[in-house]
Amino acid sequence: MNATLRIAVLSLSVLGLAACAGTQTKSSYAEPSVSKHAVAGMSRDDYYVSAVERLAKRRGIEVVWVNPPDRRTMGGHQEE
Repeated sequence: MNATLRIAVLSLSVLGLAACAGTQTKSSYAEPSVSKHAVAGMSRDDYYVSAVERLAKRRGIEVVWVNPPDRRTMGGHQEE
């Protein structure tokens, strides 16, 4: 009984380690595409983005912009 229990525990340990070794976080890395705004009258609000990223960096937070903020423009002049 004792030998059977040892074999079972050893087998489960080996299977668990093999399962963990077989997983990978990333199989390949694809560089994110940098797209220009295709919508006329819109531009990226770089001042706001840089302010938020500076504050986050000071606090040790990593910011990932899913939908970066845009600033609407009217006739070539940016709204403040």
